[in-house]
Amino acid sequence: MTHGTKAPLKLYRELATWWPVLSNPSDYADEAEFARKLFTESCDELPRTILELGCGGGNNASHLKKQFEMTLTDISAEMLEVSRSLNPECEHVQGDMRTLRLGRVFDGVFVHDAVTYMTSEGDLGSAIATAHVHCRPGGAAVFMPDHVRETFHPDTSHGGHDRGERALRYLEWSWDPDPDDTTYVTDMVYVLREKNGRARIEHDRHVCGLFPRDTWLRLLEEVGFEPRVIIDQYERDVFVARRPHEGA
Repeated sequence: MTHGTKAPLKLYRELATWWPVLSNPSDYADEAEFARKLFTESCDELPRTILELGCGGGNNASHLKKQFEMTLTDISAEMLEVSRSLNPECEHVQGDMRTLRLGRVFDGVFVHDAVTYMTSEGDLGSAIATAHVHCRPGGAAVFMPDHVRETFHPDTSHGGHDRGERALRYLEWSWDPDPDDTTYVTDMVYVLREKNGRARIEHDRHVCGLFPRDTWLRLLEEVGFEPRVIIDQYERDVFVARRPHEGA
């Protein structure tokens, strides 16, 4: 995922070239297939074109492009370069999911976990409005936030990969300093090993949005979507929002 906040995160700027070492495209195969099925089932016609808001390094698109014509957008120029190297056949556009306007519509709009960086209800509503503007009538948008308020719990995880002469391992620690606001915090610690064998440690603090399920549904309905909630294989809420035809 790629940030949508004002504070730059190292992972999406100066450390962007490390993204393929942190996160392998093969790790995304199941989620991408789940999204593909949702688009196929939810659009009134077989979808052909998909806009992804917050594509990051393009890992989801590396799978979805096998069936769809993908247009990939992200706020980070550095991450778009990573995605271009993985998905050279896809169109790439730099832009903020809260304000992006391409002047055209798509069969579907996909927003993976980058939507988690919408930390206020206003930001989330703006991202949803962007999806609605770019979704054709009869098409659908799919949102995959990491958490909703009802399902969030503190957690730690770790991972990483070896890639050529580089290697990375990370520790991810998510927690909520204030259960009464609309954010939680994920601290990420990266251990980066260069080809010369030297290792260094970097830290990022990701401030992420956390909203009740009903807030999601209300915001989706307010812009004109017909939303529903699907629970995925990871027990996460996935919001599938169909844009009805005028007068339907």
